[in-house]
Amino acid sequence: MMRSLRYKIAETENEFEQIFRLNYKTFVEEIPQGDTNPEKRLVDKFHSQNTYLICLDGDQLLGMLAMRDQRPFSLDTKLENLDSYLPAYRSICEIRLLAVEPGSRHSRIFGGLALFLAQYCDEHNYDMAIMSGTTRQQKLYQHLGFTAFGPLVGKGDTLFQPMYITIDAYRKLKATARIFTDPFAKAVFNK
Repeated sequence: MMRSLRYKIAETENEFEQIFRLNYKTFVEEIPQGDTNPEKRLVDKFHSQNTYLICLDGDQLLGMLAMRDQRPFSLDTKLENLDSYLPAYRSICEIRLLAVEPGSRHSRIFGGLALFLAQYCDEHNYDMAIMSGTTRQQKLYQHLGFTAFGPLVGKGDTLFQPMYITIDAYRKLKATARIFTDPFAKAVFNK
């Protein structure tokens, strides 16, 4: 069955509720970083500052990420003197809470979110974005243009690699995607 994917900024109560539930599934049940609760909802501590970039099939949330540009970033609390690890920049944002529904992970949803993020960052004049990427997906992040820096962060078996992507890398990602004719690139760039 062909999906009709839409990439957009979350804005409705239903979209936010689905975000909270996907956060819980991903960051409490799968990657244990939060406390369990009977509601099975996880509202991010930076929720009021986050912009959520989401992928929908109809009204169903399939994937999301949060980005914010207010410091201190979560990486500021994990790496002392964060800026010393980074190349020069003018405007920076942090990517957080990247999550895709388990049944949709081996699809183009993550790639679409990455393209949507690149477009969003370019339009909002962020010349760098940083994140803590799961060590299990480092190859994928590097393929998309992210560069690893600094020591691993996290606890126990839940480790993350700090990474950044520059404006040149996400413009290259956008340019490469525009040459494709598949529906995933069209969904992102033909709103």
